Amino acid sequence: MLTNKTIFITGATAGFGAACARLLVANGARVVVSGRRVERLERLKKELGASAHTLALDVRDNHAVEKAVASLPAPFDKVDILINNAGLALGLESFEKLALGDIRQMIDTNISGVLYCTHALLPGMIARDSGHIVNMGSIAGTYPYPGGNVYGATKAFLEHFTLNLKADLLGRNIRVTNIEPGMAETEFSQVRFHGDNAKAKSVYENTRPLTSEDIAETVLWCLTRPAHVNINRIELMAAEQAFSPFAVHRSIL
Repeated sequence: MLTNKTIFITGATAGFGAACARLLVANGARVVVSGRRVERLERLKKELGASAHTLALDVRDNHAVEKAVASLPAPFDKVDILINNAGLALGLESFEKLALGDIRQMIDTNISGVLYCTHALLPGMIARDSGHIVNMGSIAGTYPYPGGNVYGATKAFLEHFTLNLKADLLGRNIRVTNIEPGMAETEFSQVRFHGDNAKAKSVYENTRPLTSEDIAETVLWCLTRPAHVNINRIELMAAEQAFSPFAVHRSIL
């Protein structure tokens, strides 16, 4: 059902993005895979062959995004589907202890990067009256947790941007979806803890988290629904993850 569809994937050098690229190509699509790590893009290109076009791209740079989109060669230049996957969390400290650089990077990647890529590719979809935008959100955008402050806020933004974008596109044949995973074992925690592999590994210890392939399968399902069906949002979690009680601080009187 994705034959001859061109799919633009941000953050495709690992995790959800790379898994989506592999699965979508296996289902007939062409993919534009973008990311900052050139050597990984080259390996992915070698693996996927002629069905892939690589772009070394930092989505935080609006001018670079515009230039990259304008430079796409045929048949990759008419993008049918955008998967806004690039994103990250940095740190798990309370807000006042977060480094300002980490705060800026989360906002610039998780929010601005999504806006830049969507703004660059949406006009083509509107002109063709066909398209699908998939944003990679998180349960952190719905459920707060200590240390989730800025990251959770960026994903809450993404949830509402998705819904508002769908409202803007009423009457057009363009679908918009937000995918909201829970705990999934990728490089996410390694990035969050600034390369502390032991700390990252402890997040998933003695449990069965979601995998990148689980998320890719979810994206594929959304993309292959009948054209008149829009999946607004999907929230998914590992079976071994659940919700905590409300926290209560009890002071000594």
